Parts: sequence; C-alpha cells; structure tokens
Amino acid sequence: MPPVTAEDLKTELEMFCITCEDDSNLDKMVEQCVCNRMPADQWVLEWVAYSTTKNGLVLSVDSLDQFEHDVLNKRTASKQSLKREEPNRPRDIHTIHDIIKAEEEEDDLLDCYSTPAKGSQKRALTTPENPHSKRTSALLSSPSVLLSPSCFSPSSTPSQKYSQRGGKGEVVVSFGAVQGTHWAGRKSAGASIQPKVLEGPEHSLHCSYKYMFQRLRDVRNVLTEKIEELGEELRSHFSIEEFSPVSLPAQDSVCVVGQVCCDSNGRLNAQSAVLEAGPEQGAQQVRLDLSELQEYSLFPGQVVAMEGMNTTGDKLVVSKIYEGIPPPFFTSDVKEETDEAAEALNVLVACGPYTPSDSLNFDPLLDLIHVIARDRPDVCILLGPFVDSKHEQVEKSQVTETYDAIFSRCINSIVEGTKAVGCSLVFVPSQRDVHHHYIYPQPPFTLPSLSKNPRVTLVPDPCTLLIDNVTFGVTSTDILFHMGSEEISCGTGSDRFSRIVKHMLTQRSYYPLYPPAEELNMDYEKFQSFGLMPLTPDVLVIPSEMRYFVKDVLGCVCINPGRLTKGQVGGTYGRLMVKRTSASADKKRVSPCLAAQVVKV
Repeated sequence: MPPVTAEDLKTELEMFCITCEDDSNLDKMVEQCVCNRMPADQWVLEWVAYSTTKNGLVLSVDSLDQFEHDVLNKRTASKQSLKREEPNRPRDIHTIHDIIKAEEEEDDLLDCYSTPAKGSQKRALTTPENPHSKRTSALLSSPSVLLSPSCFSPSSTPSQKYSQRGGKGEVVVSFGAVQGTHWAGRKSAGASIQPKVLEGPEHSLHCSYKYMFQRLRDVRNVLTEKIEELGEELRSHFSIEEFSPVSLPAQDSVCVVGQVCCDSNGRLNAQSAVLEAGPEQGAQQVRLDLSELQEYSLFPGQVVAMEGMNTTGDKLVVSKIYEGIPPPFFTSDVKEETDEAAEALNVLVACGPYTPSDSLNFDPLLDLIHVIARDRPDVCILLGPFVDSKHEQVEKSQVTETYDAIFSRCINSIVEGTKAVGCSLVFVPSQRDVHHHYIYPQPPFTLPSLSKNPRVTLVPDPCTLLIDNVTFGVTSTDILFHMGSEEISCGTGSDRFSRIVKHMLTQRSYYPLYPPAEELNMDYEKFQSFGLMPLTPDVLVIPSEMRYFVKDVLGCVCINPGRLTKGQVGGTYGRLMVKRTSASADKKRVSPCLAAQVVKV
C-alpha cells in the first residue's frame, strides 16, 4: 500500500465537498490510515458513512477519536476474528492464492514510511548506510577515506535519490525560544562536557550477559512486583483505603488494581479488555465494561486502579480510572551556577540507519559529521542501528567484510571526523544492529580501541544520562510504533504521541508494553533492574519510524528526531539547547530545555 499523505485525504474529502485545513485533524487522519492499513479513499468513504449517520458530524480531533472507537477498532477486530476462523476452513488453490495476496497487502506498518527500491517487488528496507560526498570529503578527508564506497563491495554506487534530496538543512519542527538561538557549543576554553550514566557503572548495565534462560515463573514474578509497586503508589497518592479482589461480587462500588490485558491473541479493543490482578487481590481476571467512561486511554501491560460496579464477579462496569504517577525530577546535591553565569549546552541527537536503503555508502553520516563540524555541539548522542540488520544487502549477505569491521570503521570515522570539534560522543546500540546482542535491555557496545578515549561514552539501551546536571532518558527501541499499534483511546483530546509518552512516564518504564512486540527479545529480570525510569528525565529521546516531533509532556521535553535516512532519501536529526536553572521564586520547576529543533539532513 502506498504511503497516505494529508494531500491525498484532502483531495478525497473535496470529492464530498468537505474541506479540512486544520493540520492537527489531517495528522490524526493520516495516523488512523496508517495504523489501520487503509488507503485514503477507503478511509474517506468510512468517514462519510459514519458522519452521515451522526447528522453530519464535523471534523475535529474529538469526532475523529469517536470515529476510531466506533468504526475503525471494530473493523480491525472483525478482521482478526475472520483470520482466527480461517484455519478451520478447507483450502483449494483459489483460497490459497487469496491468502497469499492478503498477507502481501497487509505488510508491516513501516511500509508507509519507506521508499520502494527500483526493480524490487517488495518495499525498500528502511536501512541506510552512507557514502562520501565531494564537499564533505574535502572537509573531512580521514572519515571519507574510511567510509569510501570501495570499502563496502559490492555496493560502490552512491544513492541517487539521497544525493538529489531537497530541503537540506530545513527546520521542520521548532520548540521553545528558538528566535535568536545560536546553535553552537560553549565558547569557554576547556569546558568539555563528560556525559555519564545517572546510576553509575556499578548500578547500570555495563557488560554483556547470558540470556534466553528466563523461566515463566521469573517473568510472572517481575510482572507481579510491577503491579504491587505501582499499585501502592496509586493507593497512597489517591488516598484509596484498600483494593478489592477483582472477582469478588459486590453490590457497592469497589476499587481494584491490576494490569490491563487482552482476552485473546488479537489486538486490544474495548470489548476484549480485561484486568488481571496481582496475588494480593486474588490473581484473577475480570472483564471490563468501558461504556460508561467519557474518556480513557489503555494499552496491554498498563497498571491502573479502577473504580466501578462488579455485581456478578465476572464483569467490572468501570466508572473511573486512576492512572499512574510520574516519578520526581532530578535534584542535584551540588550547588548550581546562577542563571547569568551558566552557559547553554548544545546537544545534537541523531538515530540510524546512517546509509540509504539502496546502498551501503555512508553519505548521510558524512553529511552529519559536516553538520557537527559546522555547529560544534557540546555533546552528540548517536543511536543505532549503525550496521542495520534490515538493510537489503545485509539480509542477502552481499557484504564481503565482517559486520564488526564495518561498525568499527563507522565509529572510528565519527571519532576522527569530530576530533577538531572536541565534542563528547555518546553511542547507543539498537536492536537492529546486526553485529550486536539481540536482547532488551541491550548492553553497550564493546570497543577496546576507544575505551580510554575521554570523548567517547558507550551506554546501554535504555539508559538515563546525566549531562551537566540535565537528565536525558534515551532508548533506541521504537516504543512509539509498538505502543501506537496496541493502545486504544476514546474521548481524549491529546494526540497519540503525547498519550504514549505520558504512559511511559506514569508507568515509570522505557518499555511498559506487555506482551512486547514480536520483534523485541525481552529479558524481564534484567529489565526490572535496568529498564525502569529512576526519575522523570528532563529530556526524553525516543526515535521512531513515526513522524518527528518535540513535545512537553508532564514537564518532560520529549523529542523524536526521526531517522537520519528514510528508505532511499534523507531523513532528520535533532538539536537541543539546554541549561540547568534554579527554581523560580514560587519554587516551581523550570525546564532546562530552552529550545529544540528537528532538522533535515
């Protein structure tokens, strides 16, 4: 299915004399098309039919939420039920061809965010790697030699689509006091910044570990402890006397706590939602009736407290939902500088892939190094994948070098290319790094040659960084995409990205979804130790295939810088200006993020 754009939707709506110029409405419609795998014309037909039955319902965020709840979620549920029934039917040659065709049409949601490769019947894989440009090689001769096309046989031809991209350097998203902001690092001599993991090396994931040995009993214990800990936070914060067992019949309103689950292997919806309690409340499940709620936002694995009637013991008619509470922000024991004396800190954030999907040349990475040399940021946070497992040439084993050798050359090029700048470099691994451990939480890279380089910091995924008394929460796992496919909502005025980020903060976890996405290999014992948020970060970095953004959610500035390449074309990176400031006169916290932008490479 080709990507759905706002222009496609506007054209289809105009056929029914419906005009829509509100960007938030258009973004919401595009999001619904993507999540439900619907072309623009089909979505418009569904909307027109629905709005007609509602006496000409006007397009708005609230009406689109209601449309998703009443039509799209039920449509998805019916398709899943048909799939479950199919295996019991007899097959012939015609039905087999139909099944194959349907599976090809319902390809992964990422298809909507990639560019098809020439001569390929399938979508282009969103796995970039980069070559060298003449302009950049003149400036950075050492990196361009390391990343020259001849080093990555058989791919020696630069990507034509990447070299012909438009909008280079265009700012696509701005946040905060951007006017007059000078995107450059500190001018003070010797003022190099040393990022470090907040918990310290002794309490953070700093080396590889054995996995694939966890027992179901251990997973159950981790989930039980999560319910108990978050449940106690909810009880104390909302002054709840006690929680009732979920399966106990009662004629009065009761309050229960547990984890939201789906009653089947399909996608969660309002009819399939159940609440699973911990051992203290009987370790039972109860079906949820959400019809009386004006608004809600739920996802599998969410720990919530619910108030309602459970007269029969097998169904809770929910009247109120108590969501989680975010942890406190970081407070430093060291006396901070005054606002006048402190200098702002420039942080650049970029996420791989660093090559186009039709080539193993590293042009996008060399262009990023040129940006670093120009803007001279204090800290660069670079997230994987550096050698993408989803790259077509990697999948087909068309690379003559080892993946470790390619990765080492890539990292050394970045270190050497930014040596004159003197900025600190933070390298974060990804589940898509083909040469690294395929497990979450993911240990940091192992680079003995750079172990003594003071500019290089190797961190795990996820991690909480402390950079000049400003905390950064970082994960390269696409939690936005994973949760966006599973979360259900009704009547919420906020956009889906803000809701997902809010869930991460209130659930105090970098990956609160359970069960996790099929592509994620989770070790729950390690996740309990290294995957939770020890505090609410000042800045949360969550790169995704979804649309880039910068948002303030519950006082935390969240940025999705996008990916440096999107299929065969260039992508985006992010930059932030931060400065730790003292509290205001009324002791109200002031966000250290002064300004942020997402820029096209």
